[in-house]
Amino acid sequence: MRRIALINQKGGVGKTTSTVNLGAALARAGRRVVVVDLDPQANLSLHLDVQLRSGEPSSYTVLLGNGTVDSALRDTKTPGLRLLASNIDLSGAELELSNAFGREMILRDALEQWEQRWRAEHNEAPADYVLLDCPPSLGLLSVNGLVAAQEAVIVVQTEFFALQGMTKLVDVVQLLRRRLNPKLEISAILPCLYDNRTKLAREVLGELRAHFPGKVLNRAVAKNVKLAEAPSYGQTIFEYAPESSGASDYRDIARELIAAEARDPELVARYGTPKPAFEPLAAPEPVVTLKPARAPRPKRPAPTETTAAPTETKSEARPEAAPASAPASAATKAVDAVPPVVVAPVGAGPLVAGPEVVAEPAPRAAKTSAAEPETAPTVPASAPSVSTPAASRTAAESEPHDGAKEGANNESNHGASDAPSSSAKPAASGGVQPLPLSVVLPPPLDLDDLPDLPPDAELLPRYVDL
Repeated sequence: MRRIALINQKGGVGKTTSTVNLGAALARAGRRVVVVDLDPQANLSLHLDVQLRSGEPSSYTVLLGNGTVDSALRDTKTPGLRLLASNIDLSGAELELSNAFGREMILRDALEQWEQRWRAEHNEAPADYVLLDCPPSLGLLSVNGLVAAQEAVIVVQTEFFALQGMTKLVDVVQLLRRRLNPKLEISAILPCLYDNRTKLAREVLGELRAHFPGKVLNRAVAKNVKLAEAPSYGQTIFEYAPESSGASDYRDIARELIAAEARDPELVARYGTPKPAFEPLAAPEPVVTLKPARAPRPKRPAPTETTAAPTETKSEARPEAAPASAPASAATKAVDAVPPVVVAPVGAGPLVAGPEVVAEPAPRAAKTSAAEPETAPTVPASAPSVSTPAASRTAAESEPHDGAKEGANNESNHGASDAPSSSAKPAASGGVQPLPLSVVLPPPLDLDDLPDLPPDAELLPRYVDL
């Protein structure tokens, strides 16, 4: 008969939950299990839906010598699982046993007497496993549980404070082993409330495996809300949520405890040689042959910035290279973007910028002339010239020197007088033929050098086909 004490002086780490569900998992595996509640809070009894009134047979009456173990045992809903319950009376046991002789060994003597009587009657042990749920302290009740047990399973939470308390607990177990129970040993460390999503939980579990090699169980009990809900219904996790992850965890932990039955000849004779908790694979894993990788595709060369040669279209004509007298600057580009307003007398043809300009009739000239009003707005006689801010700014920036300025004025005068006859047709219809946007114009004219306009001059707006 294996007697195992689940111990930790820190509360809330999962001792009671592990005792109940681990006992239920062993009972479902065909083992005879007895769970002992040594906590005055009686959480283990409530978990199995057992509530005792004061004075009823319990662990308190067994410790005080007012009853035997077999008389205080109760059956549970799980076949093969029995309970030695507790109640609030147990809280006064430490004070009442403070002056008793050999008070640390009272529970061990009670369990041994129960086993001897049962063996005498049935020629076998009364149970296969006795699980002792110790209170969250290192008082007299916990000492009784450790002295009565042969194995100690330390239930630890995967957090920093739980790891710090391991040193104190190990020292207590070693002290009890030297003085009161030479058979006591730490058989396993059970990590509970494990959350593999957090780095802290993984680090704590790694530290436990490094400091206690071979003692930490392979399966850690993960956080699961079903484990917290099951006590409120008075059921084990296998009754409340058998398909949950908590049920799977305790089922695997029970397999690990059963695998350690090889050290107990009586259990081996009763149930045979136990199988390992995690059986190796029957066949080696197949070797996956990967296909050879494809040759990498040649990378395309990065595009280089090149100046494309100008192309001519039927609707637009590209001028030849500008003369040296007209420097290519940012001002020239600004003239293309914001053209100045053209002023022409009534009845005259359109102003031609220079001999470099090649004006061809655009395909939308008919629509443009049709959309224009019959009469243009009149300009008062007191306004001899009209200029725009953009034209004034570009003219000031693009003025290279005085010689180029005079040459441009002369060329503009000759161009205005020698305009071809074909360009006068749009003027007769009351519109001005717009120049293509791709035409590069020379520096704008200085409006101050133009002759004064007659009183009947009209301002003709210039339309640009965008």
